[in-house]
Amino acid sequence: AQVAESGGGLVQTGGSLRLSCQASGVSFSAYAMGWFRQSPGKEREFVATESWNGDKYYADFVKGRFTIARDIGAESMTLQMKNLEPDDTAVYYCIDGHSTAYIRAGQANFSGQGTLVTVSS
Repeated sequence: AQVAESGGGLVQTGGSLRLSCQASGVSFSAYAMGWFRQSPGKEREFVATESWNGDKYYADFVKGRFTIARDIGAESMTLQMKNLEPDDTAVYYCIDGHSTAYIRAGQANFSGQGTLVTVSS
């Protein structure tokens, strides 16, 4: 799939942001989708994923602060983030993969440019 992320920006600690991903070029409903992020000087890490049938998984550091949601008909996905912390500063990537298990294992397709989230202290 080809994806386009949007919604990043600058926010203060404790603030909220809603990231969006628009997908094209694949049967959106047949794949798992999700989000990874990469902070400066760090490797990319898994954030959240949702399967084609609605099963959702989150990284431990999310701690209930983020919510992933897919709109199959619109071929889009969002990541609602609240209670943001400076450690959440990163480029966030919308990804697709064979399954949520593959995505959680780091096997995902990165086709977007990402969207930058900056959380100030």
